[in-house]
Amino acid sequence: MDMGTVKVNGRLGIAAIVMSAALWLGALEPGQPDPRVRSFVAPTRVVWTSGQTGYHNQSSVANAESLLKPRYGQIPEVQWGRQVGCVLENRGEPASVLLDFGRELHGGLQIGNQGPRGMKLHVRFGESVGEAMALYGDKCAGNDHAIRDGEYLVPHMGTLEIGNTGFRFVRLDLVTTGKVTLECVRAISLMREMPRLGAFKCSDERVNQVWETAVRTVHLCCQEFLWDGIKRDRLVWMGDTHPETRTLLSVFGAVDVLRDSLDYAAATTPTNCWMNGMPNYTLWYLRNVHDWYMFTGDVNFLKARQAYLKPTIEHALAQVGDDGRSQQKGFLDWPTQHNQPAVRAGTQALHAITLDNAAEMAEVLGDADLAKRCRAGAAKLRAVKQDPCGAKSAAALLALGGLSDPKEMFAQVLGKNGHDGVSTFYGYYMLEAMSAAGENQRALDTVRDYWGGMLDMGATSFWEDFSLSWTNNATRLDEMPVPGKKDIHGDFGEFCYPGYRHSFCHGWSSGPAAWCIAHVLGLEALDVGGKTVRVKPFLGDLAWAEGALPTAQGVVRVRHEKRPDGTIDTKIDAPPGVKIVR
Repeated sequence: MDMGTVKVNGRLGIAAIVMSAALWLGALEPGQPDPRVRSFVAPTRVVWTSGQTGYHNQSSVANAESLLKPRYGQIPEVQWGRQVGCVLENRGEPASVLLDFGRELHGGLQIGNQGPRGMKLHVRFGESVGEAMALYGDKCAGNDHAIRDGEYLVPHMGTLEIGNTGFRFVRLDLVTTGKVTLECVRAISLMREMPRLGAFKCSDERVNQVWETAVRTVHLCCQEFLWDGIKRDRLVWMGDTHPETRTLLSVFGAVDVLRDSLDYAAATTPTNCWMNGMPNYTLWYLRNVHDWYMFTGDVNFLKARQAYLKPTIEHALAQVGDDGRSQQKGFLDWPTQHNQPAVRAGTQALHAITLDNAAEMAEVLGDADLAKRCRAGAAKLRAVKQDPCGAKSAAALLALGGLSDPKEMFAQVLGKNGHDGVSTFYGYYMLEAMSAAGENQRALDTVRDYWGGMLDMGATSFWEDFSLSWTNNATRLDEMPVPGKKDIHGDFGEFCYPGYRHSFCHGWSSGPAAWCIAHVLGLEALDVGGKTVRVKPFLGDLAWAEGALPTAQGVVRVRHEKRPDGTIDTKIDAPPGVKIVR
């Protein structure tokens, strides 16, 4: 088939397919209300002020702690004639204050000023103290994707609202000579209201904190669409989406933002092109669509997208070489990017798994021939022996894709060198591969140690990349950088995310949320629509665990408690339409 001239019903070409894809996506229509809820968040801490500076006290900051008090967002905050705010005075040098809002947020800032006309503030947002303190260009601090650094005229006797980014810290500098009284500085949080259906809690508070942080990370990324990160890149990346898909379906169910993001990706990518310009990301797109269908059981969802799915599957199928090797140009995760043989091995496995998923969707769509060819392509890919070349991401996909035995991959790669080589993105698949190898305790330890390592450095959301080695002699993200120590934000990162360009809220890092429900609680839907749910808990060194898994039939809830003899007492509450198997 000539993919440049794909036809549907004998007449529709590529442009028409993409046009029809756009019709699925109501969010593309003008006049749609913003799906997010706006709320105010007060600062929790004054991290730093410039104080008295210069040889002649050329600036001063007074009453900074007043900014931590509850505010109305009006001028005046109390009775007329009383100044109750933070006074910044520039007598030749900027007067500055750095605020901590206590947790990672998406949105902007509201500033209430009682000062004179014509005053300007330099405002710097940061996901870390170091980033908020950095000037533009320092350690790659910049304004790509979202403006984090700029100067703004503040109104006299009024409020200013600025910003549309991911941040926790804000530095304000009065750059014009004179004095302002900031009566109110509040963060403006923008998030979707998405009730949690799934849940997890256990006897280990560290694991609980990891789980909560993972869930909140992906929730923060649910903005107009499902983004990779809230500061950078703020884009719909189909590979990044897959761990987010697993978390969303496990915790929030079939939320609109996921479906609309899949449709957006299709509406902006012709079927003879690659999602996000990356061949592997088209594979991830097909896997995401498959996972949505498996959760919802919505056949009409697939049928409505049939004109797009079929040529996209054909495009992926055509990348199986005559020699059984995937012709895809792959990207796995950042730690593996230096190891291209491992990238090719992992891509081979991803390609095989995707064709399995594609075969199932083709059957649902009534195309037995396409399903047969997809299965043959997957078998051809699996027939070629692959070496993970020491990369845990590649080893995880080989184990999960049936190209290698999970126990062998654990013994040779996944179980070696502690947590070295674990990544925030493919960490999810590493956890799943450990479970497939019967190594749930090692996976649980990885949740504690690796994701917990980010918590130890002050994280309130999980990052684009991380290595435990970074924590050696490093300052936490909520501390001022110290000479002689590494800055956990500014001194690490590579490729497209060096230094402060590194995203500290990246949805692909949310894997522990789905893994804990599937393997600690042992809740897994076994068929389309979740009509059959397996309950097979693993407590390991935990005393108890409880939680829930949403399905299209309703929510399944469990509580597991370890008895003195080591056996587990399990209580299950399942809706009538769900069959439980043990």
